[in-house]
Formats: sequence, structure tokens, C-alpha cells
Amino acid sequence: MNETPNSSATPETAAPAAPDSQTAAPAPTLEEQLAALQAKLTEANDSFLRAKAEAENTRRRADEEVSKARKFAVEAFAESLLPVKDSLEAAIAIQNATNEQLLEGTHATLRQLSAALERNKVMAINPPAGTKFDPHQHQAISVVPAEQDANTVVMVLQRGYLIADRVLRPALVTVAAPK
Repeated sequence: MNETPNSSATPETAAPAAPDSQTAAPAPTLEEQLAALQAKLTEANDSFLRAKAEAENTRRRADEEVSKARKFAVEAFAESLLPVKDSLEAAIAIQNATNEQLLEGTHATLRQLSAALERNKVMAINPPAGTKFDPHQHQAISVVPAEQDANTVVMVLQRGYLIADRVLRPALVTVAAPK
């Protein structure tokens, strides 16, 4: 067999190439690799603990804010009602008030109360006669025969109230009976 010197050389038997001293660094030892991984683990653990503490602090601050909001939610509303209370106390303090004075004072106090409720987004539900009955805003007290469409409001017995589109109290109404 006539073989050329390079043809029979296999990769296992070929002479290793000389390492290029500029591009290849000596391979890190297992201890160095372990130390590097432990440093990365310590750093990741530290980052995790900081993130966890920050999340807990954020949750705690949010809980405190919600607690304060609940505690002081009525503050603005109560503040707007104080002039109404003052007016009522002033009316009681007058010893010899005439009926006309009392009526005038009552109307003025009612205007104050209405303005305070409006400022705080408390709106009356007072549907006119003929309005379609809405079970979300009206409470039917009775069904009466009437000369109008069935299931419409005939009369409001007591106004209802909304606060920011939420029903505080439905309007008490009588409803037209089907014909």
C-alpha cells in the first residue's frame, strides 16, 4: 500500500495546533468557574431580596394610602355640610322668629344642603310622569290604572339619589298598569 503521509492521518492522530497566544486564554479551572457562579448567585440573590423588599414596601404604602382614603373619604362631604348645620343651629337660637322668618330660613338652609350635595356629586332621581320605569333607579310602590303607557312612572312618592352614577336610594314611584 502506497499511502501518502497526509492521507492516513485522522483527526485524532493529527498533531494539535499550537494555541494562538493572542486569542485563546487559558481555560478557567473548576474552582474559578465555581467561584464565578457563586458570585453570580450571590448577586442574583441580593437583587431578588431587594426586589422583594421593594414590592413589600410598595404594598405596605398602598395599604396605608387605601386606609387613609377610607378614613378621610367623607372629609370634603362633611366640610360642605357644616354651613347647613350652622344655619340650623342659628335658626334654633332665634327665640321670637315669625313663621315667615322660619320658612325663609328653612328655604335658605335647603338651598345650602342641595348645593352641598351637588358639589359632592349626589344627584336627585326625580323622573317626570310618563318616564319608562327603570328598576335600577326606581322602586315601584304600586301599580295604578292610568291614561298613559304601561310600565311608565305615574307619580314620584319620594325622590331617589345617585352618587356618581351609583344609586344611594331608588325613587319610590307608582307605575301605570297594563291596559
